[in-house]
Formats: sequence, C-alpha cells, structure tokens
Amino acid sequence: MNLPLFISRRIAKNESGSFSSTIHRIAVVSISISLMALIVAYMVLYGFQGAIRDKVFNLSGHLTVNKYALSNSFEETSILASDSLMHVLTSHENIRHVQRFVLKAGLLKTDEEVQGIILKGVGSDFDTANFSTQMIDGVFPDFEGEKYSTDVAISDKIANLLRLQVNEKVTIFFAQQPPRYRRLTVTGIYSTGMEEFDDRFIFGDIDMIRRINDWSDQQAGGIEVFLEDESQIEAMEGELFNTLDIDLNVISSYRQYPQIFEWLKLLDRNVLVLLALIVFVASFGMISMVLILIMERTRMVGMMKALGSADQMIRKVFLYSGLQLIAKGLIIGNVLGLMICWLQYEFQLIPLDAANYYMHFVPVIFDWPTIIGLNVMIVVMVGLTLFIPIRVVSSIEPIKAIRFD
Repeated sequence: MNLPLFISRRIAKNESGSFSSTIHRIAVVSISISLMALIVAYMVLYGFQGAIRDKVFNLSGHLTVNKYALSNSFEETSILASDSLMHVLTSHENIRHVQRFVLKAGLLKTDEEVQGIILKGVGSDFDTANFSTQMIDGVFPDFEGEKYSTDVAISDKIANLLRLQVNEKVTIFFAQQPPRYRRLTVTGIYSTGMEEFDDRFIFGDIDMIRRINDWSDQQAGGIEVFLEDESQIEAMEGELFNTLDIDLNVISSYRQYPQIFEWLKLLDRNVLVLLALIVFVASFGMISMVLILIMERTRMVGMMKALGSADQMIRKVFLYSGLQLIAKGLIIGNVLGLMICWLQYEFQLIPLDAANYYMHFVPVIFDWPTIIGLNVMIVVMVGLTLFIPIRVVSSIEPIKAIRFD
C-alpha cells in the first residue's frame, strides 16, 4: 500500500468547503488556463504559418529553376524546358510536380482606368487543384486547347481598381518593339490576401506569351518545382543546383520572399516568450499553493513526525497532492483548449482583416505531437517546482508544529 498516496487522497476528500479546497481550485484553474492558452497559441501559430506557407508555395512552388540574370526585371531570359530537363526533374523521388511559366510586364486598360500588372503565363501542367482554393468568383482559365487562349484570371484588387467582373473584356498592352496588345476575357477572380501577389499578378496562357515573344513551344521563363517534403527545400536547392546545367539557377521560395518567412520566424519567437511567461506563472503559482497547503497542514506534519514518519514520506504526501492538482488542471486545460480550437476550425468564429493578416479568419491546425509535448512540459516544469516548497517540511519541528495555531 502506498501510504503517502493514500494520505494525500484523504486530505483531498476531507477538504471540501475548507480554505484548502479554495486553494486547490485556484491551482487547478491556474494550470488549466495556462495549458489552454498554450494549446490555442500554438495551434493558431502553426495554422497561421501553414496557411501563409501554402499560399506562397501554391503561387511560386518550393523551388524555381530559371536562367541566370543580372537584373531584377520581370522580363525573363528564356530557358529551354526540353523533355530531357523535365525528365530530370520529374524523375526525382522527392519532386511531386513541375510546371512551366513565363512572366511578362504589361498594362491593363479599360475605358476609364489603366493598371500596370505582371502577366504570369501558365500551361496545362499548372496545378489548378491547389490554386482553386484561392478563386472567389468564376473559374480558372482552361489552357488545354491547341490554339492559345486569351482568357485570364485576375486578383480581386485589380478587378476592383479596373471595375472588372467575370466575363468582361479588358485590353493588355506590352511595351516592346513592335508594341503588342491582346483583347482578354476575365473568366475568374482570385484572392490570396497577399499584397505581393494580388497587387500585380494575373494568370494567362503561356502560349500567348510565347507567341508575343516569338518563342518556341519548349521555351519558358522558368520552371516551378513542388516537393513531396517541404522540409527538404534547402537540401533540394543545393542538389538541383549541382545537377542542372551551369547556366541554370535554382532559387527557393525562402530566398525569393525572405520578408514573409522572416516574419513567420518572428512569430515563433513571440510564442516562445509567451510559453516562458505562462510556464513561469504556473510554476510560481504552484509553489505558492503548496506552501499554503503545508502551512495549513502544519499540525498534521508535526503529528506525523511525532509518530515517527520520515521527512521523505511527508514530502511525498504533498508531492502527490501537487501532482493530483496538475493532473486535474491538464484534463480541464486540454478539454477547453481543444474545444476552442475545434470551434474555430469548424465555424471560423474569429475573423481577420485580410489586408493585414493575409487571410479572412484565424486558421487552426491540430498538431498532436505539439499538444503532447506541451502536456509533458507542463508536468515536468511545474512538477519540478513542487520540490521547492516541500523542502519546508524538513524545517518543521514536531513540538512547535503540534502547538501551531
């Protein structure tokens, strides 16, 4: 029979309505709120980071293969996206999908407005399934035909600036020699919530740009590469750079959009600070609760010492009492935290301003290893702090304790 555990359970049962019961409830609530806050913070953080990363990767791929260039112009030097090059890319076990593209600067003109844009030409290999989640009106153009298409998808910001709607016509002008223009049809409107894309990009047929540039069917501005495992982006960047021809450059989305990913790393640091503060408060609170519990049970401690109980056994009584409080707090905290996350995941109850946060509601991802890790961390960190107050037991003298009032 585990005597310290038995005594700690009897103490808990006999404290109903006493001051100690109030202290117990405060300790449980403190741990519950701490764990709930951590679960919600991390699930929202991971959801937010995952949503932003997915948006960037869906629009630009994990890696981009293009020609070396000495300028930052959107007018690309073409590469030969030959069958042999595409085979090298598609045959790699960690590459899920590749798609060719061309970027070309132009001016969109309606009867009343003019807007500078970047026309991104894509073909039948474009992953429309992933991009369909960004469409808010109409459909993404179909580029399967033999003749090039003049259908385009534009962002909601560009549509608002030019007062365009689905199925309306717009003219695009290209500043080159000789000047070229095309009459386009808007078949769809998309919104990523990211100014870097929505302010300037429209999607059209890659064959239309090839015709304007006098390129062959195998020429492209670059190739976007999508990986099976995005954690291997940096490793694959180096591997492809060493594998492909010397005149080809390989750049990751991390290096193309460093400001976005640095911002996401900054969020990691903020949550770590929150984690440290919450754990400190919960630990400090537990120390206070156990000290108060020991003080209220001073006469009991003195009686146990007088009857021959060792300090180690008495410490275990209060250690088990503290662990029981932690266990109750963990159960309640997990239930509350997961319930809040589930409600937000299912019903998007908390909205966001897409202009500032790149999305219309707070995203949530259930990362079970992190949830388990947070529970283990709370048990370990708060549990270790229990050894600080229970050392007071050694300094309690039986005679003074029995007389303690």
